[in-house]
Amino acid sequence: MTTAAPGERAAAGTPWPWMLLLALPVFGLLLLFVWPELDLHWEHHPSHFWLVLLTAAGSVALAYITNVVATRQRDARLVLVSLAFLASAGFLGLHALATPGVLLGTPNAGFVLATPVGLFIASFFAAASVTTLGGPRAVIVLRLRPVLLGFIVGLLLMWALVSLASLPPLNGPLPATEAAGPLALLAIAGGVLYAFAAIRSFRFYLERGGVLVLAVAVAMVLLGEAMLAIAISRNWQLSWWSWHVLMLVSFLTIALGTRAEYQRSGSLTGAFGGLYLEATLARIDRWHARAIAAIAAADDRPEAADRVLDDLRREGASSDEITLVAEAAGEVKRLDSLFRPYLPSHVARELRHEPSVGRLGGVEREVSVMFADLAGFTTFSETRSPSEVIAMLNRYWADVVPLIDASGGVVEQFAGDGVLASFNTTGEMVDHARRAAATALGIVAAGRRLAAEHPSWPVFRAGVNTGTAVVGTVGSTERRSFAVIGDTTNTAARLLAVGEAGQVVVAQSTWSALGEGRDGIPLGPRRVKGRRRPVEAWVLRATG
Repeated sequence: MTTAAPGERAAAGTPWPWMLLLALPVFGLLLLFVWPELDLHWEHHPSHFWLVLLTAAGSVALAYITNVVATRQRDARLVLVSLAFLASAGFLGLHALATPGVLLGTPNAGFVLATPVGLFIASFFAAASVTTLGGPRAVIVLRLRPVLLGFIVGLLLMWALVSLASLPPLNGPLPATEAAGPLALLAIAGGVLYAFAAIRSFRFYLERGGVLVLAVAVAMVLLGEAMLAIAISRNWQLSWWSWHVLMLVSFLTIALGTRAEYQRSGSLTGAFGGLYLEATLARIDRWHARAIAAIAAADDRPEAADRVLDDLRREGASSDEITLVAEAAGEVKRLDSLFRPYLPSHVARELRHEPSVGRLGGVEREVSVMFADLAGFTTFSETRSPSEVIAMLNRYWADVVPLIDASGGVVEQFAGDGVLASFNTTGEMVDHARRAAATALGIVAAGRRLAAEHPSWPVFRAGVNTGTAVVGTVGSTERRSFAVIGDTTNTAARLLAVGEAGQVVVAQSTWSALGEGRDGIPLGPRRVKGRRRPVEAWVLRATG
């Protein structure tokens, strides 16, 4: 998911040029305050009605969308942001009703004063979203969410009814400005709260990045400037119109930010990812991981995949989220099919359940190691083209690899015409010596059959040794591989030189571990490269 990136939280650069542009409305307002003659009067009721109504409608839509996601994710910060949208939009909608000659014959004091009250309430929720109420104390907000939502809706209804009925205290004379008297203090306090929310939102942006996080920070600045305009403006003056425009631009900014993140992430859950609490991000990551794993595990069984999708729908996943998860699962399966053949089978299985298996390092364990190569391969390759040599090798490996897998061995590596396999790498195979020896005999037999079909092809020989080795991961951060390291492995490779084509040579340790029923020819002590002492060896004919 995804989030912002269900989420992708790269540090973002500080947008200082844009922050300077955000300061221009303040300079303009101060200019109008210092030179009142520039504060022109323009009274056009239809323009006011539609400007305010469309702005309020857009904010209501944002409030609804945000509330849906907040409810689904149970994210306290997003709950508070949605309540801020609802409060500002609701009271702004009431303000639209104050337009003379549109819905009401004369201006109404309650409707005129609705905007600063709504913006102040919204500023409280906006500031709370970036405090501990939107963090460590999120459980308080989640518990009180229905109460807070009911409070805003109830207050809006009560404000509308009292205003329409011309009841006190909203039946007084029409003020010259929305922020007359005590409400001017609310405008100032609201501006301070918006400034606080903007600063903290910019910090979130610097930590996480994300278009919507930046859009919210910009919107907080614009709403704070709108509160300043309310405090100093007079009705139908240029300064009065400015706060209407500032509110419109702030909501458009958030809407565009939401749209951009939605297009990037493909879901509403991902669109709001940058605003989520860390706990929500972690929960979404776990949900996406579980959903992707479940769909991928369904493999190509349509009925199983349908059951998984039905479960996701019951959990509240949207169509966009299900599509995104299904596409991610498909990509996971594709990558798995591409890279799994390059990993030892048991390593691939264990990495699914325990990622720490891939850490560098290893453990000491008793293992049996089998090394097989093609006797006479060099002579064969000298008289054949590279493509013929590769085709021959791949034909041999097509028979060899299933034999190793069937016996529980692990193909550690292919080295030219040779293959190195180990047994008991997980420490759970008590008969690893017998399995390694039987596999070596099977490989030699398979090689003889293929050589009979292609008389010019070389045949296998194999060496098997049992002993202690270090089993683990070697390499670096950028490149690593599974390995069985130690003298046991080296000796298995050297035993090849002791035997002849079509023979399996085992060390004394393997021969002893096979027990009764084994059949072989003793070779006696043999000197092998890299060892100071001779190695007791046997030509194995059967494991019994």
